[in-house]
Amino acid sequence: MGSMANDDLQPETMLSPQLRGILDAAVEREASDVHLVPGYPVSFRVHGRVEEVGAEALDAGTVRRLIESLLPPRLTGRLDEGKNFDCSLAVRHAGTSCRFRANIFLAQGHWCACLRHIPDQIPTFEWMGFPEGLAQRLISYTNGLVVITGVTGSGKSTTLAALINLINQQGSKRVITVEEPIEYVHPRISSTVITQREVGRDVDSFYDGLKYGLRQDPDVILLGEIRDRDTAQMALSAAETGHLILTTLHTKDAKGAVTRLVDLFPCEAQEDVRTQLSLSLRSVVSQHLLPSARAGEKRVLAIEVMHVSQPVRIAIKFGKIDSLESAIQTGKREGMVALDEDLQRLLDAGRISLETVRRFAKDPDTITMRR
Repeated sequence: MGSMANDDLQPETMLSPQLRGILDAAVEREASDVHLVPGYPVSFRVHGRVEEVGAEALDAGTVRRLIESLLPPRLTGRLDEGKNFDCSLAVRHAGTSCRFRANIFLAQGHWCACLRHIPDQIPTFEWMGFPEGLAQRLISYTNGLVVITGVTGSGKSTTLAALINLINQQGSKRVITVEEPIEYVHPRISSTVITQREVGRDVDSFYDGLKYGLRQDPDVILLGEIRDRDTAQMALSAAETGHLILTTLHTKDAKGAVTRLVDLFPCEAQEDVRTQLSLSLRSVVSQHLLPSARAGEKRVLAIEVMHVSQPVRIAIKFGKIDSLESAIQTGKREGMVALDEDLQRLLDAGRISLETVRRFAKDPDTITMRR
């Protein structure tokens, strides 16, 4: 079952009082996700950590009743026919509408649910801890490929939304987004025209969204993720032909984005792909959201930044991936940032702990306590 259209938004009045209370508590505690799983208490993800809410475990019947109250009526009767359902719902909290996207799924024969809180406001770069100068650079390219990488939950979609918001504020652009799901809805605030398409609802795949998007007079295309060879090939071609493509990949660092893209292709095509990538790639930003050293505060963003300088271009073209690391370390003048340098900066500022640094640093021995 694909994502539901906006008119499938479950009205608040249909929610059970118990579910309503759970969602109110989630908003108050700034939880990003709510987990309803039989055998476990209600659980929230708060600042990256999963926390149980109360001590009493949910039973399968209770979870099913909660799920039935959040599903649109046309789907309630189909619970016994499918194995996965998606829907959206909204509750009012302190006078504000709070949206959630729910995934309903079977596990060991019992229904479970994960509800993701979708913020209404796009966070500022300052709140995110993302350098605004870097953001301005990323959207200043007239064409090419910009990749935001990181593991699941590292804020990639939020960064892309903030970049599109910045483009929107500056005006005079045509922007197309292809997302799964749409998390942030961009308002009309300037002469920029934005259309947002959701995979599974408005378009069948990222590939189709990109293919048809190229016929819609775009300056910028946000592609939620590159997952397959056909989409990667079309993204590279679009980047070469005068479009700025913003996308994400699931890799742990900047050089991993290069190998991931190349590895999508068969061996006999990889040399040509590396050449194409060396010409179309503009920048890669790798993100990590780390536990704050200050208890109860939101997670802290650490980044690695690789811009495609001449040494980087040569390394990509000839497959010298290991030399990308040294190119980043020596590319400070070009605006590049090595992950360990950013970790040292955050440690010096007291934002993260030495233990966290040692877990995430590429070379922990180079990190020192200076305070």
